[in-house]
Amino acid sequence: MRAKQIMTQDVATIRGSATVAEAVKLLRLKELRALIVEPRNSGDAYGIVTEMDIVGKVVAYGKDPQEVHVYDIMSKPCIVVDPDLDVEYVARLFANTGVWRAPVIRGELLGIISVTDIINKGNFLEKPKLLFLRKELLKAISNARSVSANYGPDSKRAIEAWDLVDELEAEAGFYGAPKPEKTARELFSEQRKPVAVG
Repeated sequence: MRAKQIMTQDVATIRGSATVAEAVKLLRLKELRALIVEPRNSGDAYGIVTEMDIVGKVVAYGKDPQEVHVYDIMSKPCIVVDPDLDVEYVARLFANTGVWRAPVIRGELLGIISVTDIINKGNFLEKPKLLFLRKELLKAISNARSVSANYGPDSKRAIEAWDLVDELEAEAGFYGAPKPEKTARELFSEQRKPVAVG
């Protein structure tokens, strides 16, 4: 499942020069938790201002929201997500950076994705990533064996096929698959070696 399949397309934007009071009114009106801050020009980055920015940097210090501007409290540049990024990678990005939501951008603002979208719209209950990776790994091993048989185990195609197997094994390990004593490539190499007859 990709970011574009679960993102929220109804995104509100605001200028960095707007006051926090204006931002709060827009958040309330749209019933949102974050606003995307528009770039000033084509070479500028997007920003984000969240309800936590407002609470933690304005309300908590008793500042006047009419006097504080969005650019004073926003995050810029903000973390952005490509629409074709797998949801698992979005989740990992959020976990590693501590952000809860990010704009989905490819050339232009397409939407916003949040941890709530991942929980409410993601298919991780029905299709856990580890099960998917195990199936992909079995296919990749079968393919690598076939390519090795057809083109030779030292051919460029075979090496690339086994590289994919190594990558999938490593990713499966990241998701909690037990680390095997020997990789699929090592097992294949051992099976190819001629047995010494004494």
